[in-house]
Amino acid sequence: MLYGPPGLGKTTLAYIIAVEMGVNIRVTSGPAIERSGDLAAILTNLRSQDILFIDEIHRLSRAVEEILYPAMEEGALDIIIGKGPGAKSLRLNLPAFTLIGATTRFALLSPPLRDRFGAVYRLDFYDQASIETILLRSASILGVKAEAEGLREIACRARGTPRVANRLLKRVRDYAQVRADGVATQPVAVEALSKLEVDPIGLDEVDHKLLHTIIDKFNGGPVGLDTIAASISEEADTIMDVYEPYLLQLGFLERTPRGRLATQLAYQHLGLPGRKEKPPQPTLW
Repeated sequence: MLYGPPGLGKTTLAYIIAVEMGVNIRVTSGPAIERSGDLAAILTNLRSQDILFIDEIHRLSRAVEEILYPAMEEGALDIIIGKGPGAKSLRLNLPAFTLIGATTRFALLSPPLRDRFGAVYRLDFYDQASIETILLRSASILGVKAEAEGLREIACRARGTPRVANRLLKRVRDYAQVRADGVATQPVAVEALSKLEVDPIGLDEVDHKLLHTIIDKFNGGPVGLDTIAASISEEADTIMDVYEPYLLQLGFLERTPRGRLATQLAYQHLGLPGRKEKPPQPTLW
């Protein structure tokens, strides 16, 4: 089981495991498996030692999960043939296979499914040196002419996420080809990313809107997630899965039982005065 924020390479890691094992990999996702028969068809078509990779595995229905349990524990598939009094149960033996699940919402996995995985790994955000290494490789694959300082500038704003880093590299490449000499230098990268409204630590327009909403409209919080989502016209799940993890890592947000709270670091980054304390309520005495 691989879990963590989106864009960290869970799917890529599954392909790497398949290459290292020298076997085939079958890729599917939780939303794509709507019925138990869909999963049964996939399992019966696996060959010995194949890898089955299920992305967003937390979105599997309970009926589909029930098919997975005997396949994971006993290497067998239980199928019901027919309906009514004449229905029969048939058990098919499956070839040995490896199941790799990936999810961004580990807590939404049902405990019976979660406990059946033999190894559980959490992927965390990458450090800047790792992002620079990824960008250097991506630049060579894409044929992008880039200086080390330009790649370093992109890495600083990539939110510790390879997917974001590769996306920003492509946009800087486009800007360099149209407005510069085709070389992603440090000044070119700064200008291109500024036009994309990505600040020096990787916060984009939605991040700023989220922080400003908490600070300006709700005096820094605490405020509920659904209220924030309605205020900035974003889905609550998108805020929780995409934007909050990085803001929490930076220390700009704090989760409390009463809601989200903007920290002093967020005020400092936005150049705003500190949080105003509410005046005490008047009393009778």
